[in-house]
Amino acid sequence: MSRKLPLALTVNGETHDVLAPATATLLRTSLGLTGTKRGCNHGVCGACTVLMDGKLARSCLALAADVGERPVTTVEGIANGPDLSPVQRALVDSGSIQCGFCTPGFVITLTELFARNSRPGREDIRRALSGNLCRCSGYVKIVEAAEQLAENRP
Repeated sequence: MSRKLPLALTVNGETHDVLAPATATLLRTSLGLTGTKRGCNHGVCGACTVLMDGKLARSCLALAADVGERPVTTVEGIANGPDLSPVQRALVDSGSIQCGFCTPGFVITLTELFARNSRPGREDIRRALSGNLCRCSGYVKIVEAAEQLAENRP
């Protein structure tokens, strides 16, 4: 049995005190955030992508005990209250969401891309999304949604 550690995690702007096993990944803590998906559990598929210190991180590989004071943003923290973020809105409006399992990882990845490049081109978008797998093969509409968003940004 793994020893439990008291942790203070800052997730989506709120600090949470949790008691987690030393081997618990960030995804497996008891915060009740179910948007981030556990896909391959090997850091390959991108379904579990979150932002840690504003950078992309695979939550299935990040031990909760190692997060420390770094702020974490999950897909639940991307929206502006009840309003979808521009990335979320673009994906919904384009019909690029199919089964939805991979969508949180794509949302986080595109959010990070637009934070560092307000007008990415097709190759920038494809490169950014290369670490996210979609079992429904919805890449074309996802890329088109991101391109449309880039074109319409002020």
